[in-house]
Amino acid sequence: MSFKNHRRVLVPLAAASIVGLALTGCTGDTAAGDKENTDCADYEAYGTFDDNPEVTIGGTIVDVEADRLIESWADFQTCTGIDIAYQGTKEFEAQIAVLAEAGNAPDIGIVAQPGLLARLADGGWLKPAPESVEANTDEFWSEDWKAYGTHDDVFYAAPLMASVKGFVWYSPAEFEENGYEIPATLDELTDLTEKIAADGDHKPWCVGLASGDATGWPGTDWVEDYVLRQAGPEVYDQWVTHEIPFNDPQIVAAFDAVGDIIKNPDYVNGGLGDVSSIVSTDFQPAGHPILDGECSLHHQATFYEGLFPEGTEVGPEGDVYAFLLPSLEADGEKAVTGAGEFPVAFNEGEAIDAVRTYMSSDTWANIRVKLGGTISANSGVDPENASSDILKQGIEILADPETTFRFDGSDLMPAAVGSDSFWKGIIAWVSGDSTQETVDNIESSWPQG
Repeated sequence: MSFKNHRRVLVPLAAASIVGLALTGCTGDTAAGDKENTDCADYEAYGTFDDNPEVTIGGTIVDVEADRLIESWADFQTCTGIDIAYQGTKEFEAQIAVLAEAGNAPDIGIVAQPGLLARLADGGWLKPAPESVEANTDEFWSEDWKAYGTHDDVFYAAPLMASVKGFVWYSPAEFEENGYEIPATLDELTDLTEKIAADGDHKPWCVGLASGDATGWPGTDWVEDYVLRQAGPEVYDQWVTHEIPFNDPQIVAAFDAVGDIIKNPDYVNGGLGDVSSIVSTDFQPAGHPILDGECSLHHQATFYEGLFPEGTEVGPEGDVYAFLLPSLEADGEKAVTGAGEFPVAFNEGEAIDAVRTYMSSDTWANIRVKLGGTISANSGVDPENASSDILKQGIEILADPETTFRFDGSDLMPAAVGSDSFWKGIIAWVSGDSTQETVDNIESSWPQG
């Protein structure tokens, strides 16, 4: 997931607004360019629309990622004549069901949670994907990825962008200066944390859990990574489908392992405050103290490289780099969590179908990846188009048949849990609730039947 602030002027998407729930945050559209000087060969299949229809898109993608998203369809607009108006807000996922029920949803909504997709489909608000989108999905994605955009045997959306979670960001210069080594196991990560704390210059970890209405989600990523590594993929699957309860002892163990780090006053919150500060620290700048030598480690996904200040060099000899959160054993299988977005449609029409088909293509995926800051699980993406070594590594991880990949657990869970009680539970837990109290409360919120 990514929720970032943006600076653009706002233009409402819907003809009518809902008080307190209108989409706000960022907006953008790219005016049709010079068609005579644009190579339109890759866009001929989408047709030409002489009446310049507008297709509205909403989502949680904001800030520089929104700028890049808008740029990714600039030539498509020029060549097809379709005007795309995008608007993003951190509150999109909290608002979209209300907007859909009132008939004020955008034509296309980019959702990051299969659980939310299912809720919108159950509400009767979504339109099935056209055959052209399904054909692209069958060609360029695995069956697992297609399943994330499917509900009750109806295919609603192709995947869009992706991320690999569980990276730990650090300063290569600091590691070299202090003789720190990349940990090969979770125990070695604990040893490294203890060593940095003992050196006494700063707290080892910097953490931020704030994200508007989605505050808490970075903490769920921590727990999911530990469930997958400690308990294994089968238990992970049972957990997210509620075949085992949320308060199963194996989940308690994962919470406790995470708590040993992020609830430890000796380990957080470097450059930002005490343990309590992680609740109010926005996740976007939470890793920046690494650049100032005020913390050493920050847990976040591949997309986080785009959140460092402009000019930050990302690489093994750069200002920052990252390693994957290790497994229990040094030679353990490569198990990673990740996430993605799914453009669902609330309205139908030829122009809407054309936009959805383009966004499900390898053409779009390569353009967007080349613009920087993200990756895709689209098999047609050339890893060399990635804007950094970390992102190239992320594409290769997703494409590697030896990788054990699991989608973000909270995104797969019912919305009442994954984007409500789990997020809120993380905040209550960090703020003082015990692990058992936290998992019991989340378990009690799981929908019955």
